[in-house]
Amino acid sequence: MKTLLTNAWLILQDRIIRGSLIIEGSKIRKIVTNSSCDESFDRVIDCNGMYVAPGFIEMHAHGAGGADFMDGTAQAFDTASLTHMEHGTTTLLPTALAASREEILRTIDAFKAAKIRLAGKGPNLLGLHMEGPYLCPAQCGAIDPNYIRQPKPEEYEEFLQYGRGAIKRWTYAVENEGATLFGKRLCEEGILPSIGHSNAEYSQVLEAFRKGTTHVTHLYSAMSTITRRGGFRISGVVESAFCIEDMTVELIADGCHLPPEILNMVYRLKGVDKVALTSDSMRCAGQNVQESILGSLENGQRVIIEDEVAKMPDRNAFAGSIALDDRLVRVMTKKADVPLHDAITMMTLTPAKILGIDAAKGSLEAGKDADLICFNEDINISGVMVGGLGLLGKLK
Repeated sequence: MKTLLTNAWLILQDRIIRGSLIIEGSKIRKIVTNSSCDESFDRVIDCNGMYVAPGFIEMHAHGAGGADFMDGTAQAFDTASLTHMEHGTTTLLPTALAASREEILRTIDAFKAAKIRLAGKGPNLLGLHMEGPYLCPAQCGAIDPNYIRQPKPEEYEEFLQYGRGAIKRWTYAVENEGATLFGKRLCEEGILPSIGHSNAEYSQVLEAFRKGTTHVTHLYSAMSTITRRGGFRISGVVESAFCIEDMTVELIADGCHLPPEILNMVYRLKGVDKVALTSDSMRCAGQNVQESILGSLENGQRVIIEDEVAKMPDRNAFAGSIALDDRLVRVMTKKADVPLHDAITMMTLTPAKILGIDAAKGSLEAGKDADLICFNEDINISGVMVGGLGLLGKLK
């Protein structure tokens, strides 16, 4: 199949240009900047002056459309994955919360089945993101502290073996007893280790970084910040992420977890190539409801939705995001004053680099996968293409 996408504004890594894209099979073959093309095509799609960008790469999502990946069912994986795709996500890391051994194994099983079942029908399910259970109880956030525990080799070795090839990323607290060995095992298995839900100090973060834990999960959320001890200031995870130049971070850019001025500050200080956007979406993302559940239906925690965000019932903490990826780009460009091409890079190429898939995904370049989205000035998604196949809306 040979396809021409024409009459589009193409969002490149460093600029936006008027042009066309030639898609051959599942790959981008060529960017055309002049108005004419002498080749013949199986289909020609007029984008009517809208933007065409690489598809969003979501590193951290718990669910959407009324389903949570921890439900562990085919229906939940299909519903959540396809809801994300409708909003521009073409590569997705479903996220498993801290839970019982049985629930974690069930989620791994469900992911493996969904990856096969949704191939060619939904977003690329790159791998699972494990958020816990080896976290800091004092930084549990909306995660049930009853499921938080110390990393023990007899448990995590079972998870690593059972989830081999399925687990892509793992968030843990680097200050836990046994965390150093656990982080080493993640690196040996080719899994991205990430600091999150942590009370670590700078020295602990730096040691973990030097041993391969190079990413920070949802910066500012559920982590230590600067404190005083005997009059001396002690840096937490937040400050460590800025002090360690090559540490990458992700931001929940829904406009609620962090105000626009902080989103802009992190973008300016860390740089576009070190900041990824993430939804950290829960099951009620994409729904109009007032209550929901974070985690599985049987063992999850009740949350309320108001002010465009999910909160714990006592309203003392956020419980998660109800945003999807198009909203993140909208907030970054419309409220945080970030140029559109940079906001798109933080939602595409930067996460691709962090995950080690940038040779194939994350930017409009010849030879890369034809995972594309089409949207208007308000970042409303009108078409999605995965592997050269138009699956939704305008790009059918």
